[in-house]
Amino acid sequence: MRTSALAIDDDGLIVAANSAARRLLGRSLAELVGQDSHDLLHRDEHGHTMPRTRCPMREALLTGSTKHGDAGWFARGDDTLVRLSWLVTPYSPDTKEPGALVLLYEPTPAKRPRHDEGPPEPLTELDRLTLLAETTTQLTSTLDVDEALHRLAALTVPRLADWAVVDLLTDRDEVRRALVMELEDGILIEREDLQGPMPPVPEESPMPLSRALRGAASSLAGPSTYQGEPDSGIAVEQHRLFTETGMHSAAIAPIRGLRDVLGALTLGRAQRRDVFTAADLPLLEDLTRRAGLALDNARLYQRQRKVAETMQRHLLPQLPTVPGLEMTAKYVPAPHASSVGGDWYDAFALTPTTHALAIGDVVGHDLDAAAGMAQVRNMLRAFAWSQPTAVPSAVVKQLDEAVMHIAEVPMVTMIFARIALGDDQLWRLSWTNAGHPPPLLVTHDGQAHYLADSHGILLGSGAGRPRPDIVTVLPPRATLLFYTDGLVETRHHSIDRGLDRLRRHAASLAHRPVSSFCDSLLHAVRPDDNDDDVAMLALRTPALT
Repeated sequence: MRTSALAIDDDGLIVAANSAARRLLGRSLAELVGQDSHDLLHRDEHGHTMPRTRCPMREALLTGSTKHGDAGWFARGDDTLVRLSWLVTPYSPDTKEPGALVLLYEPTPAKRPRHDEGPPEPLTELDRLTLLAETTTQLTSTLDVDEALHRLAALTVPRLADWAVVDLLTDRDEVRRALVMELEDGILIEREDLQGPMPPVPEESPMPLSRALRGAASSLAGPSTYQGEPDSGIAVEQHRLFTETGMHSAAIAPIRGLRDVLGALTLGRAQRRDVFTAADLPLLEDLTRRAGLALDNARLYQRQRKVAETMQRHLLPQLPTVPGLEMTAKYVPAPHASSVGGDWYDAFALTPTTHALAIGDVVGHDLDAAAGMAQVRNMLRAFAWSQPTAVPSAVVKQLDEAVMHIAEVPMVTMIFARIALGDDQLWRLSWTNAGHPPPLLVTHDGQAHYLADSHGILLGSGAGRPRPDIVTVLPPRATLLFYTDGLVETRHHSIDRGLDRLRRHAASLAHRPVSSFCDSLLHAVRPDDNDDDVAMLALRTPALT
């Protein structure tokens, strides 16, 4: 193939690359094969590795679908970035597991108007309707404010202008120049040097941007508009904008939400010789009206996430200090839910020498699951505290009865344990498992195995079967990991595969500090297509003195 092509397996690892791809990416075959294609190559516009959950190429691989991108940034072997269009399509070499074929090619540059050419043809009515329909589709399909702004710029440049500038009002009525995009050699370039905080909106200024940010009607502007003595700091910044960009004509319209003014959109022309006229303003207002609704939804979603994150932080407990033990906990919300869920952990003192440990998962990953989780955790604390010497299965049995008759939760999996230091200076774990993935014990010399002896029925089933109690002696300098199924489960592979990956990676990290141990496991093991939250509780025993 003359087109640059990479073949990747179902884990995203490169298995083949043709000579065109090697030349385009400036890498040898040995530097490509066996590497994760996303981590090695795909970047955002700033040169940073793109988050996997936001990568459309990864989404195409995981869903087995065909997707195309007009332009993305890719890292070459010499650490430079190259902007390429891409196509990902399902591909299964020989009889191996399904993977994908990735084609990379230089995007076709948009035709840049020449100064000696006449003005471009005005948009027809069909063109206008098509643009408005595309704006609605593009902006309402994302709940990320930055992504929506970039899509708005891509829709308007170069169809309507050479420059797109978005100024946003914050919750405190402060102004931020959130995006400045220009068309350069057919490619949209973000001008970060022109972005950033702006002076406050003056109450009486007649200048176009100030009026737009107060919600007034759209208007036209040019360099001469801001040539005189500035009446405000915003006027100074607008004069700088026209000087830096070379815009000779601009149209400015407010971006209105359902209740408030959210900001303003400025479209400017520098390369195009034709100027904006009053006839262009109705189309601009239609665009900003759609943008305002999309930004309103995105901001509401972000506020809800912030509230949910605050709620989750208050629901999850602070870990106690246990002399002699290192202990840490991690919680990662579901990427596509409300940032809260039914996964939880807990650790608290039962007696001066004994502590309780718990990890669990209430079915679901939404606000209802989070509320149910809080119920279950609080009842467990009460039952365990009232019976500090009871075996774990007795406490869990009492909790199971409460879940059946009191709590508003469907089903719960959990592990409950008591840990104490013995006379031989070894830590002993007395525990029971109610339908939860087994704990993982990693010794200091890198041996890892699951504690699968105490597996009982989950809570809320009504089966009434007894759950066994197991006592495990923890070796010195060993790491014990409790986790929820979001760490190992995926829609495309069995849980056995996830458990095997967790065991192998945990063994390789046996010497890491316990917090770094958990962070590295989350990065290496958590499935990319995971749509569940993850809770982890890890502890490490000390060396014998």
